[in-house]
Amino acid sequence: MLLSNLESVPGHTISQQLDVVYGSTVRSKNVGRDLLAGLKNIVGGELTAYTELLEESRQEAMNRMIQKAHRLGANAIVGIRFSTSNIAQGASELFVYGTAVRVEPLTPKLPDPFPTQG
Repeated sequence: MLLSNLESVPGHTISQQLDVVYGSTVRSKNVGRDLLAGLKNIVGGELTAYTELLEESRQEAMNRMIQKAHRLGANAIVGIRFSTSNIAQGASELFVYGTAVRVEPLTPKLPDPFPTQG
């Protein structure tokens, strides 16, 4: 699956626009991470527990979006955007969306000059 935050995929042409696809996940912070983050706020620095939580959330939302695009027969998703929102105290949604498309390379692949024998 080709992924692009552009409205196209460089080196390809969009042959079919299928549908908008999205993925989301709602995550809550846990007490251990909150305690460590509170301590880190006192001394400063990156809140690595939250960085890891956000990375996991982004990956899960992306995987869900890609699965939906595969079911539509897409081989690319263009115009990818991320959004976040607070759902409840201590819980946030990470939402990703884009347009599922079929793309074709601008230059066709050349035949293999050394095909496998057998």
